[in-house]
Amino acid sequence: MRTNRMPHARAIAVEVLATARTQRWDPAEAVRVLLEAEAAGRNRSMLATRRKRAGFPTGKTFEVWDEALSTIPAATTRFLRSLEWIRRKENLIACGPSGTGKTLLLEALGQQAIDEGMTVAWLTLEDLGALVRRHRIDDSVNKAIGRAISADLVCVDDIGLLPVTADAAEGFYRVVDASYEKRSLAISSNIHPSGFDELMPKAIATATVDRLLHHAHLCQTRGESVRLMQAQTGKGTQPMN
Repeated sequence: MRTNRMPHARAIAVEVLATARTQRWDPAEAVRVLLEAEAAGRNRSMLATRRKRAGFPTGKTFEVWDEALSTIPAATTRFLRSLEWIRRKENLIACGPSGTGKTLLLEALGQQAIDEGMTVAWLTLEDLGALVRRHRIDDSVNKAIGRAISADLVCVDDIGLLPVTADAAEGFYRVVDASYEKRSLAISSNIHPSGFDELMPKAIATATVDRLLHHAHLCQTRGESVRLMQAQTGKGTQPMN
């Protein structure tokens, strides 16, 4: 088991073989238990590796999703959770005021995608701007973008929250262009995509939005910030002992 790199089966081998001996298992049963343990352990390790590589900001899943606080229709949420749009290489744009659940929605969908065997990459415009600056020197931006988005689902979070630099605008366009009809993008933004020309040069914004919206589901959130409401009602902290 050590030679064949089967750490999960090896960890329980002594116990399983002892049980098999005392309970007179058929040898095939002992083999089955050990192989199932190895398969389950490898699957857990694979999921953990994919989560780490994704770079999620908080690790939140749909376990903390409160349908009552969301302004996204329940039917829309059910469709998004089916992940069929990812399999069809379609996009998702969640736009609306800060604190209305956009980032939570994207992260929960990303976590579920990993659970279902997909890969995810989590990026911000600041990440993309830094990547463009770092690789422009040796003209390897395209290769760097390709590596950054080598996933089934690419999430770009919090567009419109901070000023967009020229490098970030270029990086975002390159991501959208490289992903077009090849993988799914999930975008969260404080403004509607029609207003992206307020954040970046009009020519880049037009080309970006044209590709982004062609195969996209648009979810607009409304209302007050959930974080602010929880803070005002004393639900944002735990009571002091």
